[in-house]
Amino acid sequence: MTLCIAMSTSVASSVSTGESLSEEEMAQILEQVEEKKKLIATMRNKPWPMAKKLRELREAQAFVEKYEGALGKGKGKHLYAYRMLMTKLRVLSVSFQKWIKFKRDFDNFKTQCIPWEMKIKDIESHFGSSVASYFIFLRWMYGVNLVLFALIFGLVIIPEVLMGMPYGSIPRKTVPRAEEEKAMDFAVLWDFEGYIKYSALFYGYYNNQRTIGWLRYRLPMAYFMVGVSVFGYSLMIVIRSMASNTQGSTGEGESDNFTFSFKMFTSWDYLIGNSETADNKYVSITTSFKESIVDEQESNKEENIHLTRFLRVLANFLILCCLCGSGYLIYFVVKRSQEFSKMQNVSWYERNEVEIVMSLLGMFCPPLFETIAALENYHPRTGLKWQLGRIFALFLGNLYTFLLALMDDVHLKLSNEEKIKNITHWTLFNYYNSSGGNESVPRPPPHPADVPRGSCWETAVGIEFMRLTVSDMLVTYLTILVGDFLRACFVRFMNHCWCWDLEAGFPSYAEFDISGNVLGLIFNQGMIWMGSFYAPGLVGINVLRLLTSMYFQCWAVMSSNVPHERVFKASRSNNFYMGLLLLVLFLSLLPVAYTVMSLPPSFDCGPFSGKNRMYDVLHETIENDFPKFLGKIFAFLANPGLIIPAILLMFLAIYYLNSVSKSLSRANAQLRKKIQALREVEKNHKSIKGRAIITNSEDTLKNSSKNATQLQLTKEEPTSYSPSQIQTMDKKVKGPGSSSTNGRASQPTSRHLVGSQPPRVRPDSGQPQSQTYICRSASGKSTKRPHN
Repeated sequence: MTLCIAMSTSVASSVSTGESLSEEEMAQILEQVEEKKKLIATMRNKPWPMAKKLRELREAQAFVEKYEGALGKGKGKHLYAYRMLMTKLRVLSVSFQKWIKFKRDFDNFKTQCIPWEMKIKDIESHFGSSVASYFIFLRWMYGVNLVLFALIFGLVIIPEVLMGMPYGSIPRKTVPRAEEEKAMDFAVLWDFEGYIKYSALFYGYYNNQRTIGWLRYRLPMAYFMVGVSVFGYSLMIVIRSMASNTQGSTGEGESDNFTFSFKMFTSWDYLIGNSETADNKYVSITTSFKESIVDEQESNKEENIHLTRFLRVLANFLILCCLCGSGYLIYFVVKRSQEFSKMQNVSWYERNEVEIVMSLLGMFCPPLFETIAALENYHPRTGLKWQLGRIFALFLGNLYTFLLALMDDVHLKLSNEEKIKNITHWTLFNYYNSSGGNESVPRPPPHPADVPRGSCWETAVGIEFMRLTVSDMLVTYLTILVGDFLRACFVRFMNHCWCWDLEAGFPSYAEFDISGNVLGLIFNQGMIWMGSFYAPGLVGINVLRLLTSMYFQCWAVMSSNVPHERVFKASRSNNFYMGLLLLVLFLSLLPVAYTVMSLPPSFDCGPFSGKNRMYDVLHETIENDFPKFLGKIFAFLANPGLIIPAILLMFLAIYYLNSVSKSLSRANAQLRKKIQALREVEKNHKSIKGRAIITNSEDTLKNSSKNATQLQLTKEEPTSYSPSQIQTMDKKVKGPGSSSTNGRASQPTSRHLVGSQPPRVRPDSGQPQSQTYICRSASGKSTKRPHN
């Protein structure tokens, strides 16, 4: 019996888990089912107590119902099939839930992997979306520069270091003998001279061998193509970001209706389980309310148009004078620096005067512009765009003034290039042709440090951009440290012992300068694009700068800055920043394209030395490494008669697509207006229906209140009335035109009317019974009066 129970238990477990049954197990189940059926059929004949019979009967019926389906017959087969289906569905449901949980965890993991996401969210909750947009833009710029650094470092610097000629083997990779003594001094290295100048960070270090190493790596061609790819990738990623931002902004649409209601009832995230996150969310909602309040106030503001126009014209005139003065100052300083370069003993300030003046102009002019812009009384968002445009004009004028003065220096060096080239060739000729007392033994080659060399104008340009980048970085950090942190410490700790309130008055805490930081970041990137062709290591320095800027500025803005007095929303997309960046990219491409196509390279440094123009490396590669028919195809594609029509066709296509985009935007705006108008009409219809329902309900309530008043009059305690009041009440009760009963006048007795039951139909006549009223006189006698 025990063995049978164990076998049935094992079989039951196998059946319940849905496993396939063997023939022996099927036979055991069939035998047990038949036994249970026989037991059910003969249960009445068993000499058992009734309680045992019921218990055994239930167990047998449950066993047959449960396991008869496994045999595919009987009533239990449907139940068995249903249970198996539910088991499979349960397994699928658990798997689906696990998949959903995995996707949610993976999404959370991806969010956690986004660099500085929580820092930016924290800043956005305290300072608004306008300040957070700068840090998002900074993170995006860091990613772009990281890709550019990988491109240059992997395809240019690493192949030259691993497969090129080592340091000291040729003159371009060796410090001159006259500079060896001070080549490792800190002051010399700080100016990017000495050993740094003759390193892989700059253009002049690279050799002009067509192939290097056992891989026969074509370094000059790689250098040229990487320089082109830097601009191509940057252009592609900027346009792609602008397109994605535009699609996101048009997809969201304008939702100006019920702004405060939506923020009030739908802003909170009920999945927050962390107290710090909840605090940040609370501050973020409060900041968003402030932003919406500013937008609402600006939309309803009334202003004196004539006074506003006068102040705006005056502000633009003052800012134009500042721009002209800064441009003249930079041109004057660059001309002075060219004179200083010809002198021997110059001070540190005279060597770095250009970088110091440009950094100081970039530091002091934006606050001056912001002070002047207070006269214009623009919306904060519009004022930010004007401020960005003015600082853009300032930086652009300064940069191009610097470039024009630098090009004068480059042309001066190119004019002396032929003279230095002749001196070098004549020195080498005399060295090899001098006998030295023994004509049969050839002289060894001269030491690379003793060979005369040219000025290498490409390296000189790269050094200038490197100095500008480093000085701009240091001035930015110093400004944050002194202008924000030390100012905040002074206000915080000296406020309690000062003559006035330092926090509310002067100097108070500093606000985060969005426009100055954004434009500084954009023009620093423009210098990186221009200088990376002449200094491949400049992109690596910029990556370090952006990385340290993210941490340093995040710390400074949370510890030393306060939110703006008028918190405003950032634009729904960063396309304004991207538009400025695209313009700077185009303006950065022009000087590089001019030097590549027009200026001859230096004769003794760089991968393009010995060629008339830098782009000749393309013709050389096509002629030597490609079949002739491909060379003919490239020559045909490079024909100006084909390039100019292609450019015109591209501009026509851009104009057409821009027109289509504008027309679709207008159609989208009109459709949005129509939908809003239909919604307003539907809302009016609903309000009209609601008013009609309210009016009907009010009428019904009035009628019911009248009836209730009449009924209440009959139920109240009777009081004494004058004869005139009794006659008036009789008239109201009987109605107009009614007379007294039986031709008699009404009795002059005081009465109180109490309504009895409503009229009832008699069974014999079918007429309603007369309604009676109880009249009580002043003496206390009660009489009844019928009212027909």
